[in-house]
Amino acid sequence: MIQYPAIVISGPRQSGKTTLFKNLIKKGTFLTLDDPNFRSLISENPLDYLESVKKPIVIDEIQYMPELAQIIKILIDRDRTPGNWFITGSQQFSVMKSISESLAGRAAIVSLPTFTYSERKKQKELVPFLLESSYPEPLLYESVNKELWYSSYLQTYLERDVRSLMNIDNLRDFEQFIRLLASRTATQLNYSSIANDLGISVPTVKRWVSILEASYIIYLLPPFYKNYGKRLIKAPKIYFLDPGLVNFLIGIRNETFLSNGPMAGAIFENAIISEMVKKEYAKGIKPEMYYWRSQSGKVIDLIMPVNGEITPFEIKLSSTIKPLFYKNLQYWLELSGQRNSGYLLTNCSQNLPLPANIKNLYWKDYFS
Repeated sequence: MIQYPAIVISGPRQSGKTTLFKNLIKKGTFLTLDDPNFRSLISENPLDYLESVKKPIVIDEIQYMPELAQIIKILIDRDRTPGNWFITGSQQFSVMKSISESLAGRAAIVSLPTFTYSERKKQKELVPFLLESSYPEPLLYESVNKELWYSSYLQTYLERDVRSLMNIDNLRDFEQFIRLLASRTATQLNYSSIANDLGISVPTVKRWVSILEASYIIYLLPPFYKNYGKRLIKAPKIYFLDPGLVNFLIGIRNETFLSNGPMAGAIFENAIISEMVKKEYAKGIKPEMYYWRSQSGKVIDLIMPVNGEITPFEIKLSSTIKPLFYKNLQYWLELSGQRNSGYLLTNCSQNLPLPANIKNLYWKDYFS
């Protein structure tokens, strides 16, 4: 990666991008564009300023001045020394557009999501895996009031990102929109239904969904389009990339709320898909993941390549295995002509006898 003149890390706010570079880059210049006074200072003559400071240069939160990408391109073309530039951004929309246009071939672009299961040292059991935050600060520091942290995080996101960067004035409606999406996590995204519930237009819903996706708040799992003789539903399914945030938004505060509520299965599925996505980001690749649903209602929760083969997964929050769990897996394998196995991702740690083409994966072993 250091073979490139620039390295760009994007990801959600508070995922640790700034801390990562501060620990990696001990010498050089650290510039944060989060400060409006500093932005005003360098906007007078950004080319001369950036040319004058000591390298390597870390530019933090470039989304506040995406026009700097063009200046960085000019300076890289003058000096293509690898590792001279390190850039962070909390959103994809403004950052990636400028980077892709200005720094093509000059920058390695990677994503830094919140912590994965293997990094969450104190959350190895099921309940904390489903309930707790994967953001570094509330995860690492027990003294942090998680309720207050998420409340502050949400307000900061709304005020500084949504209002200032995306010009959305009605923040109350946008906050209600986020909470409504959280209540529908692990379900198909029905734009018309959401628009009707909130009294806004379908184009507005689609724009707001794009904002949350670009901010790494949500992940949209697309449908698998290959037609095996059935008409497929085309709407994506929605997942939140941090389990703690989705629980905060829908009011699940402890194990009692989780186990007694109707969303335990959806929360488990959300946590599994989120973990899958973050594992792909950690490899520096875009997730190649899908779900499948026929018009008749048969569903496969996840389809993704495994060792070069398209492989189906069903996700079940259960400590026992029932034949009903793998019925759709067998149907899909037969319909598709695939000869590989179908997998159950469950809370069952036992090695149970299953049909030859079905395998059970205990979620903890799979992610460890």
